[in-house]
Order: sequence, then C-alpha cells, then structure tokens
Amino acid sequence: MLPESSPFSPDQRKSLDFLLAGFDALQRGWLSGFLAAGAAVPIVAPAVSAGKLTVLYGTESGNSEELADRAVKDAKKKGFKAVMKNMADIKPADLAKEENLLVIVSTWGDGEAPETAVGFHKEFMAAELKLDQLRFSVCGLGDTSYELFCEIGKQFDARLEQMGGKRIAPRADCDVDYEDAFTTWFADAMTALAPTSAVVAAPAAAAVAVSEEFGKKNPFPSEVYENVLLNGEGSAKETIHVELSLAGSGMAYEPGDALAVQPTNCPEMVRDVLNAAKLKGTEEIEVKGAGKKLLADALREDFDITALSKAVLKKLAEATGSATLGELLAEDANDKLRAYIEGREIIDALIDFAPNGLSAEALTGIFRKLPIRLYSIASSPLAHPDEVHLTVAAVRYETNGRARKGVCSTFLSDFAKAGANVAVFVQPNKNFRLPADGSTPIIMVGPGTGIAPFRAFVEHRAALGCAGKNWLFFGDQHYTYDFLYQLEWQDFLKNGQLAKLDVAFSRDQPEKVYVQDKMVENGEELYAWLEEGAHFYVCGDANRMAADVHEALVNIVENFGAKSREEAEAYVDALKKSKRYQRDVY
Repeated sequence: MLPESSPFSPDQRKSLDFLLAGFDALQRGWLSGFLAAGAAVPIVAPAVSAGKLTVLYGTESGNSEELADRAVKDAKKKGFKAVMKNMADIKPADLAKEENLLVIVSTWGDGEAPETAVGFHKEFMAAELKLDQLRFSVCGLGDTSYELFCEIGKQFDARLEQMGGKRIAPRADCDVDYEDAFTTWFADAMTALAPTSAVVAAPAAAAVAVSEEFGKKNPFPSEVYENVLLNGEGSAKETIHVELSLAGSGMAYEPGDALAVQPTNCPEMVRDVLNAAKLKGTEEIEVKGAGKKLLADALREDFDITALSKAVLKKLAEATGSATLGELLAEDANDKLRAYIEGREIIDALIDFAPNGLSAEALTGIFRKLPIRLYSIASSPLAHPDEVHLTVAAVRYETNGRARKGVCSTFLSDFAKAGANVAVFVQPNKNFRLPADGSTPIIMVGPGTGIAPFRAFVEHRAALGCAGKNWLFFGDQHYTYDFLYQLEWQDFLKNGQLAKLDVAFSRDQPEKVYVQDKMVENGEELYAWLEEGAHFYVCGDANRMAADVHEALVNIVENFGAKSREEAEAYVDALKKSKRYQRDVY
C-alpha cells in the first residue's frame, strides 16, 4: 500500500502495510483526516544556546512561587537550563554566581517583604555586591489599595542596578489581577534573553476528552453545607463557621492551605454607587473576559467598587477634571491625601468629586477587578472528606458617618447560607505545614480567627494517630461568648490529642491579658518544648499580635535559655530558617 518513495524504512513500510490492510475504508479515511489536520500544528524548537537562568521568588500567599514555577517551565521549553530558588533558601552573595536572573517578589501589606523573604531582603539591601555579570528583570506583585504598592519589587530592581546588574526588561508592577502584566513582562524578558527560536512542523497529539479542571482560572461552585455563628449572645464579635462542599471538584488541600473565595458586592453598595454616579444600572458595558453586561451586574460581580486608593483617585481625577481632587493628588499634599483615604471608600470620592455623575464607561474605568479573598482552612481533609471549613470574622464598622462592611466577610456571613453556591479554589501554602514527623511536638498561637488552621492541624494529627504533643494558645475577648470551638478543644484535651491549652480572654478582668502574656507565664516549659525540637506556629493579626508574640518568644529564649539578646534573636532566626517557626499572618 505504501510506495518505496515514502519516507519510511522497509521494516516500517511492512509494519504500516500490515496495519493499514486491516482497516476498513471508514477507518483509513478517519486516520487520513486526523494526520492531515495535525500536520499544520507548529512546535517551537528552543534556541540552541539559551544558557542558564535562575528564577528567584519571595512569596507570602503562594502567588510568586506559582508564577516562578510557570516561568521555569516555560523557560525550559525555550532551551534554558532554568531553576527556581526561594529567597528563604539562599544568601545574597549567591547572586554573584548568576548570569541570568528573573526576580518575582510580592509586597506584603504596606511595603513589607513577604514572610519567607524578610531575612534575604534585609541582607540583600545592606550587602555590597558587584554584579556586573548579571542580566536581570524584576516582577513585583502588590495591591494598589496600599500606598507603597509593589515596594519590595521596586527596591530589588533599584538595588540590582546599583550593584552593576544590567536590566534586560522593564520592571512589572502587578496589582491583584496580575495575569496580563506578568505575561507581558515574562515575554519581554524571554525576548531579551533568547531573541531567536526555530519553528518546525510536527503532527498534533491525538485529541482526547479533557475533564473540567477547577482552580484559579475556573473556580468551583461549592455548595454551602452549613453557616453558623460561633459567638454567644452578647458578644461584640460576629465570627462564623462555614462548611463547603468539594465533592466533584477534583481539588485537594493540606492543613495549612488557604481557600480562595470569589465574593460579589452587596446590592446596597451597588445601589449607592449607581446613585452617586447618577446612573440606572441598565446601561450596557463591555467587561474584559465576560463580554457585554448590564452595568448593575458588572458592579456586583466584576469590579472592586469599595477600596479607595491613590490609583483610583488618579483615574477619577482624569474622568472628572476636578480641580479640588487635583490639588489633593499634588506631590506636596501626600499627608492630606492619606488623611482623606483613611476610613473612606470609593462611594465617598464619587460624592465628593463627581457631583454631576459619570458615564458608565467612565465609572467602570476607575475600578480594578474584584479580587479574591484568602481564608486559612479550618478543617482536615481526613476528618471531613470532600469538605472544607472556614472561620470568618464578619467586618462591620462606621466611619465618616457611613456604615461600612468587609466585602467578602459579609458576603459569606449574609449570603452564603446553606444551599447557596460560592465560587472557590484551593491556594496552597507550602510555608505553613505540619512537621513531616508525626512525633514532633508543635506549639500553636492563634487568637481570634487565627485559630482556623490549628483546628485543621489537630484534627489531622488526631486522624493520623500522631504521637507528637500539641499545645495551643488561644485568645479572644470573653470566655463566655468568644471561646471559638470550645467543646471541640475540650474533647481533644480529654482524648489526649491536645496536650496543653492556654487561653487569654482580654476583657474578662480589669487588666487585659493576651496570648503573648500566657506564653511568658509558661516560658520555661515553652523553651523546653523548643529544645525538644518543637515547631512553633503563629496565625492571625500581623499589625500587633504577631509582633508581640515574636517579641515574647525572643524574651523567653533569652530568659530561659540563658542567652544574650543577640543570641536569642539568632536562635529564633535559626528556627525560622529550619522551618520550625512558621507564620500565617494577615
């Protein structure tokens, strides 16, 4: 059947003749069409001498690590001998050995380095290195709602240049919706590092049915199983326990991971924004990635219509031409600008600076994409198969004469009732993990909703039958109203799955008592646990609690380890570097 002129060896022709002879006309026709269709599919062959490439990342919630992994895989396809390195695992002096470097680093909060990169960042900024051999580019991840947007990425970019490095592509400053900016930055960097590539033709792989994959680009519509208030009547707090289904999602998680929730804006805020802009909501607009939508639907589902920032005000100034807003945005008015933004939302700015309203296009032009929110997972997959649990504090307060509320926390509290669906995906957190050895003792400090991952930790170790001791420090306002998961902790104590439980309820006595005070009270035993090899975990508020707990830990090591302050700090730093001291703070 195959002529001698065909591009096959005699043995190949014989094998193919044998196979083809057994096919009927329909089978041969299908195979012919399949091979013809595949012939036009190109494969990019990598450049022959692309060289070595290091992708260095610093991450808080895992986004920078995920992008670094993608960058390395794509670079390898282009012929690079690419590797990814965590800032937690190298020294600044190691950069002197590099020739091609891509840095992907997040800025946490208002201008701080991510948890795992604090030490490297501090040493790098103080180091005196000669990096004349280095070609580099930096991608910063951040949040425009903070004044020091992408500050850590900007610092790395400037310092690498000061040390003699050659910038081969402009720095990218990515907001929470970072996909397009990252893709453009990486393409520019690759073009600069490997400007040529060859294209050869090859047949396509066989078409196969691919099941729907849920994740960041395609959140899973999770059914809410339960939504209950954890605080007792009389509490000043509103903390909810939410149970969600993962059945059929194909998603898995480990204790320490987070769940990403895609909220929608509340109808009242949508109404107020429309009124302030003097619009009806029935106007039709184009939404990137979603096509044409009614304005009211887009405001509810697609845009961040609350978080006020300098970036938003700049766009609003362009849309309105407001002289007053222009003065507020002047370089010498930064203090006034900060004072205005504090405690206000976009609705306030619309009322103040757009009294005549805006067109639908001008209004949506000032918004960014509605960001997802991350919540520490409060369950073990072994204890609750096909489920994921969250512990969420609903945020409600009043400033400048207007009631405010957290977008996602109140979305979950008010709208995620049993039977409703919530769009979610799992966000791994490799920097907050139980020790691999189940016999290792652990110490957990989690006031308020910081208790969430530790419920998962203890559930998981109990399900595995781990022999390691578990010690929990928990704190809140009142024992009677705010002892989250009280009955569960008492059962864990009774069953021996929790070795120690120390609680601090700040408002139950004249002098406020916090978790760090309970740590100091138990300082001698806590230090003994550390000397036994215990891992130390902290989850919760970063602004004060995490810093106070860190200071208490250093003091305990200093006092009960008979060390100087410098030696105690070095001891705690060593705990961090060995991943025995891990934090999940927000």
